[in-house]
Amino acid sequence: MSGKLNIIDKILKLKKEKNAVILAHNYQIGEVQDIADFVGDSLQLSIEASKTKAEMIIFCGVHFMAETAKIISPERKVIIPDANAGCPMADMITAKELKALKQKHPDASVVCYVNTSAEVKAISDICCTSSNAVKVVSSIPADREIIFVPDKYLGSYVSSQTNRKMILWNGYCPTHMLINSKNIIELKKEHLEALVLVHPECRTDVVEIADRVLSTGQMLAFVRQSDSREFIIGTEIGILHRMRKENPEKTFYPALNHAVCPNMKLINTEKILWALEEEKDEVTLPEEIIKNARLAIERMLELK
Repeated sequence: MSGKLNIIDKILKLKKEKNAVILAHNYQIGEVQDIADFVGDSLQLSIEASKTKAEMIIFCGVHFMAETAKIISPERKVIIPDANAGCPMADMITAKELKALKQKHPDASVVCYVNTSAEVKAISDICCTSSNAVKVVSSIPADREIIFVPDKYLGSYVSSQTNRKMILWNGYCPTHMLINSKNIIELKKEHLEALVLVHPECRTDVVEIADRVLSTGQMLAFVRQSDSREFIIGTEIGILHRMRKENPEKTFYPALNHAVCPNMKLINTEKILWALEEEKDEVTLPEEIIKNARLAIERMLELK
């Protein structure tokens, strides 16, 4: 334990010396969430990155999230503590593939999920996160065709909520794909009073049996305000650390114990310390990509 405390002391000292802020996603391991200045979902982290006065952002998440922070705050140095922390869903669509799809539907508005590369964002009209995707799609004129990339499950859910037909890409989150309705039904039989909360990246059969379909940030807010005492949580299990910490009197059951994103688990406190010491794995992007991708993100952030 003394070794961990020593690492934490060094992180706090260097963070102050270098005017750095540590941002962490809700799926990060507990020790990373605990050392972070701010923990949130993709939208909350985007907003925080846009507001920070720090000179350096240590971004504890996956690569597209660190890129988003750089796009929003290009004047800041953005460091990801492990450059191998990628996102399989983001890799499922390339800028070349999106350009080809746009050529087939030249009048369509392109809505890209934040889980995409900077290059894909740069040729999209507006970005969205799981917490505001319904609002983003609803903001597009009713007579406009919509291309939604890359998550077909989030796109399908948004389509059902907005009554908008959309051209969906065949992308998905491998971790959320593991969560299945059979497991949830069995858990519900054991815990009859538990509310089922699932992420919209889950498969349609899972979404259909949920009590609420929510982003991670929305899940945390809902749990805090709810009178219910038990919850079945259908998303990456990293969120359970914060849920239990903030709601010690409530009980949480993972919809699937091995719903783990290996990329989200690559960062730890040692790597945060090394990132502060060495400032390696800085996120850099061409100016033109930043400029164009920022437009898509700013359009999203302008929607209140």
